[in-house]
Amino acid sequence: MSKPVYLAVYNTLADWEPGHATAQLARAGYEIRTVGPTLEPVTTVGGLRIQPDLALDDVRPSDAALLILPGADLWDTGDELAPFARRAREFLDAGVPVAAICGATAGMAREGLLDDRDHTSAISFYLAATGYGGGERYVEADAVTDGGLVTAGPTEPVAFAREILRLLKVYDDEAVDAWYRLFHDSDAAAYAVLEKAGVL
Repeated sequence: MSKPVYLAVYNTLADWEPGHATAQLARAGYEIRTVGPTLEPVTTVGGLRIQPDLALDDVRPSDAALLILPGADLWDTGDELAPFARRAREFLDAGVPVAAICGATAGMAREGLLDDRDHTSAISFYLAATGYGGGERYVEADAVTDGGLVTAGPTEPVAFAREILRLLKVYDDEAVDAWYRLFHDSDAAAYAVLEKAGVL
């Protein structure tokens, strides 16, 4: 049985960013457990109310297959989410992958986790504004994986999910490529590949 995937949840979370990844991981048999700052309910930017399964203080890297950090307005309005970035460092130091999208990439930058890894985000100067030291490692790409850390910008939830599926080896490369072509490009030819692989 696979270890669960931890999905960080907090107020102003960008609803659209983790959905492709969590839905596909759940379909593949992973348990998705939500992790909040506390056990108090949080409200997404779309107004959805989420009751966290776990509080951040109770999370250990050894218990998880992956930590997903969605974007949220709070990443850019203060230090409220900094504890999630510090916990991401603990996960990476323990060899457990982390996936950060949109505003969470700025959190990774502030924590120094992008200084020595190739990465991407919404746009280079968004991360540059954090004062981080990894600007020369910024890559103009839909999503990037390096050193166990996935990064993507807010308009790339499908590419973000693609990198997660690859990283966790949920499907083989051909199936992951077909999944991406179906959900990103509406490529009908990808259906046959996914059906053959038992993904659909």
